[in-house]
Amino acid sequence: MELRVGTLNLASGRDGAGRSLDAAGLRAAVAGVDADVLAVQEVDVGQPRSHGVDQPAEVAAGLGAADWRFAAAVAGTPDPFRSWTPVDPPVLRGSWETLAGPHYGIALVSRLPVQRWSVLGLGAGRARLPLRATDPRTGRLRRWWFPDEPRLAIAAELEHCTVVCTHLSFAPHTALRQLTRLRRWCAQLPGPVVLAGDLNLVGAVPARVFGAQRLVGEPSYPAPAPRVQFDHVLGPAGLEPQRPEVRQLPLGDHRLVSVTVTVG
Repeated sequence: MELRVGTLNLASGRDGAGRSLDAAGLRAAVAGVDADVLAVQEVDVGQPRSHGVDQPAEVAAGLGAADWRFAAAVAGTPDPFRSWTPVDPPVLRGSWETLAGPHYGIALVSRLPVQRWSVLGLGAGRARLPLRATDPRTGRLRRWWFPDEPRLAIAAELEHCTVVCTHLSFAPHTALRQLTRLRRWCAQLPGPVVLAGDLNLVGAVPARVFGAQRLVGEPSYPAPAPRVQFDHVLGPAGLEPQRPEVRQLPLGDHRLVSVTVTVG
């Protein structure tokens, strides 16, 4: 069967001007995405900065997806001026569940039936990154030293393969360690395994470390004029990539990366 897999860093649903889209705007922004399974990073649930929108639910609605899971990396609003509260151990939240309070993390959305879901915590690095980001208290852009967040992976076991979503550390040495651990975890999942996500590692590096082939090989960041590829879809040798696409959407600071593979 043919399977189209994509990955998108949602950036909390912000557009090119840094404004967070409301629920209707978010659904409309992803409505044209052609993906049977979509890995989504930097996803808000109930955050003041993004109008309290349940973003994984709205992305799923926009795609017409029947099933999805959200894994929270942080409980509360990410704020560099106070300690974050990691969700440990990580928990998967489904479409029928409601979270109390704001959360932030990753999501995996599927139009196809999923036989089993699982989640893996990858920890956080100690590095801090200078970023121009939205102040959760004022909604304005400002520069600050942003701490690394706890990193996660979600796996969806489909009939003929497993798709894994992740968002690795912005510190390359930490991202490499996380990717090595992720490779060991994926080796225990039903294959073939397709890894999709913002790996924060450039070019061919993640494919070599993960022991897979790079199914899309175009720059994806920053979205308006991409220079590097942080967003990857990786799969085992033998999967023939078809119709690879790197496309800018009206939200997020990364481009959508998607590709079709034949499995089973």
